[in-house]
Amino acid sequence: DKYCALDRIHVIKMVRAGPPNRATRRAKVFAITKGFRGKRKNCYSIAIRAAHKAMQYSYIGRKLKKRDMRVLWIQRVNFAVQEHNLTYARFIRNLVMYKIQLNRKVMSELAIYEPRTFQALAEIAKRRGREGLAAALEKKDSRRHPRLVTAQLARKRIYETAV
Repeated sequence: DKYCALDRIHVIKMVRAGPPNRATRRAKVFAITKGFRGKRKNCYSIAIRAAHKAMQYSYIGRKLKKRDMRVLWIQRVNFAVQEHNLTYARFIRNLVMYKIQLNRKVMSELAIYEPRTFQALAEIAKRRGREGLAAALEKKDSRRHPRLVTAQLARKRIYETAV
């Protein structure tokens, strides 16, 4: 009887004190809200809401950062292409037709740091435009493009030539 009563008191005190990881959980929230203004940094009930909102903003910001960088790369390529008397849309379309697979980030860096290499790309795109016009006049069906050579297609051709 005596031991049971002591156990109940001990359990009640533990419940009142809270779980042992309470302090660490609060410390994590306060670490996130460090530097916030007013009660948002030191009042737990307000700080946890502020931390949650900050996490939402940071998640959204990571998505927006990717979007903004792509827009910046496209603008840089567009201005560089205009120096070579081409439009951005024609430049990209002609590079795709020649199966030159460079992303916008690489092309913008080429335009800034290696202008001669970018000029060569612009010349390739111009040449494709001229050749495309001549081919359109010669052929009736100018919309068909040669198939991409994939690894599977290359293996098939090698197998056919070996047999």
